[in-house]
Amino acid sequence: MTDSRHFITIPLRNAAEGLALFGPQDKYLRMIQQETAAVIHSRDAEITVEGAESDLRSLQQFFETVLQLIRSGLTVGERDVRYAFELAREMKADQLLALFQGEITTTFRGKPIAPKTLGQRHYITMIRKKDIVFGIGPAGTGKTYLAVVSAVAALKEGRVKRILLTRPAVEAGENLGFLPGDMQEKVDPYLRPLYDALNDVLGPEGVAKALERGMIEIAPLAYMRGRTLDDSYVILDEAQNTTGEQMKMFLTRLGFGSRMVITGDVSQIDLPKGKKSGLNEAQRILKDIPEIGLVYFSEQDVVRHALVQKIIVAYQKDDETNT
Repeated sequence: MTDSRHFITIPLRNAAEGLALFGPQDKYLRMIQQETAAVIHSRDAEITVEGAESDLRSLQQFFETVLQLIRSGLTVGERDVRYAFELAREMKADQLLALFQGEITTTFRGKPIAPKTLGQRHYITMIRKKDIVFGIGPAGTGKTYLAVVSAVAALKEGRVKRILLTRPAVEAGENLGFLPGDMQEKVDPYLRPLYDALNDVLGPEGVAKALERGMIEIAPLAYMRGRTLDDSYVILDEAQNTTGEQMKMFLTRLGFGSRMVITGDVSQIDLPKGKKSGLNEAQRILKDIPEIGLVYFSEQDVVRHALVQKIIVAYQKDDETNT
């Protein structure tokens, strides 16, 4: 037995609000209409929604939340609208409002950087609370970017004296010696994503100065052996490509006044056959230590093109079918 038809009306202050809410050529409105059985009408200075009571509750929360974001001066994009709609289905869209108030720092051009999903907000909260945090999940969820942003914020505020960024150069294998240039030039291609995140926050000139002064160090994982890292913010990227021995070596470098963030995607392990991922081992071995944070991202946290989210879901379904 289906719900009887009901109506709700959501007032708009002006035509500009409707344009921002529905997107260019009503793109966002068409996207929402495809995802719900309810019928949405917009005319004059109001939105009217007709449908089952269960649909109307979530749509009312969705429209009211997005309108609040617009009225606070934020530019709402397709990704924001889609994410708000997904959250509204679970009656969680109102939690979005806190996201946009959680600025971590700004880019070198002055643009604020804040978490864009509830998963990202949880990640940032854990990074602020715990000395070691693992960020595990699919590509495009902001694991590395937010870790680097948090590191730069800590450096700016004087909470640490330096940032160390590292990742295993698995793709390089034994071929590093045959590449042209010194060691830095040889490993730079494998560390490029870390440079990209730094450049966004500090700008190319700021990064160059910080590297020159030793405030930022970017190096392959092998360079961490034998060091104790005090007053440092240390990020290990692509951690799924560490071995168990490498992961243990890295984690035991933690010194006084330091933080560690380890990021990885266990669906993209490039280790040779027979080698176990140090990230998988670490999750199992360290899960009961309360001072260590384990944060898991889902496809809902993907902040790239909406199609990336669908690709991840399709691959997950295929993996489940074939295992």
